[in-house]
Amino acid sequence: MTKIYSSAAESLSGLLCDGMTIMSGGFGLCGIPEALIDAVRASGARDLTVISNNAGIDGVGLGQLIESGQIRKMISSYVGENKLFASRYLAGELEVEFTPQGTLAERIRAGGAGIPAFYTKTGVGTVVAEGKQTKEFDGETYVLERSLFADLAIVHAYRADDEGNLVFRKTARNFNPIMATAAKHTVAEVEFLDRAGSIDPDHVHTPGIFVSRIVHVSSPAKRIEQRTVITKSVA
Repeated sequence: MTKIYSSAAESLSGLLCDGMTIMSGGFGLCGIPEALIDAVRASGARDLTVISNNAGIDGVGLGQLIESGQIRKMISSYVGENKLFASRYLAGELEVEFTPQGTLAERIRAGGAGIPAFYTKTGVGTVVAEGKQTKEFDGETYVLERSLFADLAIVHAYRADDEGNLVFRKTARNFNPIMATAAKHTVAEVEFLDRAGSIDPDHVHTPGIFVSRIVHVSSPAKRIEQRTVITKSVA
């Protein structure tokens, strides 16, 4: 049975419902599954819990789902580039679970590895540890963090074959690969799609066993979150 679907909307068909938990890959605007996010918005699915390093920017990426009011809760580590996110949060219209970035990555990795919880020193003595169990190991205090596992992971890969083996590129490797392992279903949008056997096994970042569906998205937008330029003076 083929894993390849002709559009982002078709690749998510039957997988979306109100109240579900979605992991969305990427780092800043790099490696975000923008076509799949657009399809989630078009589906109208609401009351979503979204796990993502950040919330996009106003009107782009997950910012669209915040704009449409489809996200009920965000589990994130950084949301500083989204003014609408801040206003919705301060107005009590959006629930937020802030998680230190390394802890977020490990919660996702642990979920994919079948580890229900782990102890970490990060956040001890801060609001991050409030309401959580702590324990001493070798004279040091650690806080217990639960792992994360989603109903659906949407990721962006640079290259894939038709069996779903994925290759990620540069900064897009920060969260996409671990999220691909930590959900009941993983849907990948890919820039280049090849036949099975064309990717060197040593170059595969996510084995196809973790990937349910693939959609080919050629020439995706390569957005820059903050453009900084230097103006050289002419002597």
